[in-house]
Amino acid sequence: MNHAFTTSVPILQTERLTLREYRRTDFDLFADHLANPESSVHLGSADRQTAWRIFTSHAGLWLVQGAGWWAIEDKQTKQLVGSVGAFFREQSTVMEMGWNTYRAFWGKGIANEAAAAVLNYVFEVRHEPKVRALVSSGNESSRRVAERLGMTYEMETELNGKVISSYMRERT
Repeated sequence: MNHAFTTSVPILQTERLTLREYRRTDFDLFADHLANPESSVHLGSADRQTAWRIFTSHAGLWLVQGAGWWAIEDKQTKQLVGSVGAFFREQSTVMEMGWNTYRAFWGKGIANEAAAAVLNYVFEVRHEPKVRALVSSGNESSRRVAERLGMTYEMETELNGKVISSYMRERT
C-alpha cells in the first residue's frame, strides 16, 4: 500500500503539547478510549470497527472541509494523550469544537490547553465569527473547559437522540 499521499493539517504547539495530524499508529489508543465504558460515557462507547470509522472520518474532515481533528501529543514523552477538533457538522455554518483526553491523562489540564490553542487557531487564523461546543448532560469536565474558553451556555439541543447543551463564543 502506498502511504505517500498527505494532506495539510496545521501543527499547533502549546507549552506542553503538540497538536498534529492523526497517524495510523494512533488508532489503538483511540479505539481503546472509545471501548472503555468510563472514558466514553459521554461520547458513547464503540467497538473497534466503529472506532475505525470515527477515527478515519475525523482525519478525513481535513480533506472535505479544511478543518478537522488533531491528535494531542505530549511534547516531552511523545505519548498520545487525546484529541481535539474544530469542524463543521453537515448542515452547520458554525464551527464546532470538541475535545477528548484519554483516561490516564484526566485531571492534568490537557483539554484546557489543547482547546485554547484550537480556539486561537479558529479565531486568529481561520477568522471564524463564532464557535460552538456541544456538551453532554453531566459532563462537568467538558462544561468547565467550554467555560474556561469563554463560551457561554446557548441552548439545549439534540444530537443522536440525546439532549445536550450548546455553548457558544463569538470572536471579539
